[in-house]
Amino acid sequence: MLRKSLLLRIFDAANMQRWNDKIRPVDLRELDKQAHKMIIAYILGKYEQGNKAFSWIDVIEGGIFEFLQRLVITDLKPQIFYKIKEDPSQYKKLNEWVHQQLKPVISPLGEDFGRRFKHYFSDTRENVNKRVLAAAHFYATKWEFDIIERANPKGYDIAEIGRDLERRQERYLDLKGLQELVLHVNLQNFVSLCGQLRFQVRWSHLHMVPRTSVLGHMMIVAILCYLFSLEISACNNRCINNFFTGLFHDLPEILTRDIISPVKKSFKEFERMIKIYEKQQMKKEVYNLIPKIGTRR
Repeated sequence: MLRKSLLLRIFDAANMQRWNDKIRPVDLRELDKQAHKMIIAYILGKYEQGNKAFSWIDVIEGGIFEFLQRLVITDLKPQIFYKIKEDPSQYKKLNEWVHQQLKPVISPLGEDFGRRFKHYFSDTRENVNKRVLAAAHFYATKWEFDIIERANPKGYDIAEIGRDLERRQERYLDLKGLQELVLHVNLQNFVSLCGQLRFQVRWSHLHMVPRTSVLGHMMIVAILCYLFSLEISACNNRCINNFFTGLFHDLPEILTRDIISPVKKSFKEFERMIKIYEKQQMKKEVYNLIPKIGTRR
């Protein structure tokens, strides 16, 4: 059963600053990064659907597990985290500690969920699902770094971070989706458009705690949709569709911004006008950026 303690822990990610040792022209938050990562994972995953070893459920749950892990270890500098990860015994100890920190909030979700969480990190074997998530994580980090680099052109270790990201890109170029993303400007523009939703603050005229972006909100909705789907024992297809519907449900706000309900319903025809405009502009400005990949779910 989903409880308030887990919700509060998820919302903590909206306050977690990224790149906090660098000059940042905008706030970069952990919640937004995780949302952007899962959008990119969806794109990469669509190119892997023909692979028998590929599983949308494993990608979704792996993304949620990694998100929960980040709630605990987000203050670890990436270089330190990856150094720990290279040593299986040290990485195991780190994840055992992470599990202990999260156990009070994830145990109400059931023994199976907790067991899958532990197994995900204890099984260090690489597979296509983990590679999709790792490549998506890399690309979302690179997207942020492009912003940071402009504000810190000669900053300490900026050049080294850039070289490390280039090396990581080469590591995942066997994935068809990443090849397409690197080569095709339209796909890059789609990913960038989605990323820009992190700059749109929800209900911006109100004081909200924590302050969340449209992008971060979409990730929260996606996680909750998936967990509620597990709670009602939904089939795999329904779990998958519920997660990604939640993840993309506010995508039209790229074009309209976050129009709050009282404004939308201010007069009878206004909400209908907005919906018509969203459909027209999404078709004109967004859908044409996305290639037809695989089969429609």
